[in-house]
Amino acid sequence: MLTQISEFAANHLYLVMAFAVLLALVFFNEMKIATQRFASLTPAAAVQLMNNEDVVLLDVREPAETIGGKIAKAIQIPVGALGKRVSELEKHKNKTLLVYCKSGARAGTACKELSKNGFEKVFSLNGGIMAWQDAHLPVNKK
Repeated sequence: MLTQISEFAANHLYLVMAFAVLLALVFFNEMKIATQRFASLTPAAAVQLMNNEDVVLLDVREPAETIGGKIAKAIQIPVGALGKRVSELEKHKNKTLLVYCKSGARAGTACKELSKNGFEKVFSLNGGIMAWQDAHLPVNKK
């Protein structure tokens, strides 16, 4: 059996190398997820959290992106300005923060920044406002 595996590896070097790279990438991604200090929530889980806890919503999109609407009562601070404006959220440090953007990518960056600044209960909306709207959940257009 071992000789067959080594023979396969010798005959299919590129395939084995590609497998090793993919395996390393999966491992790296899983370690990154395991060590992050925040969790991602689906829109349904986010609604459940909002119904059970005092949640502060943080919209980290740029102002021009909010024209289509935002989740009611969300605080809007663009992710690029969050480092400078994190003090605006200090009064909410002991509350649960639900962070969202358009698709979920920038929310992760914002959650990392908030975690670095001592916020402990931080969640990211998986899929962002797009997933929220796809789930037919309400947005405020004001």
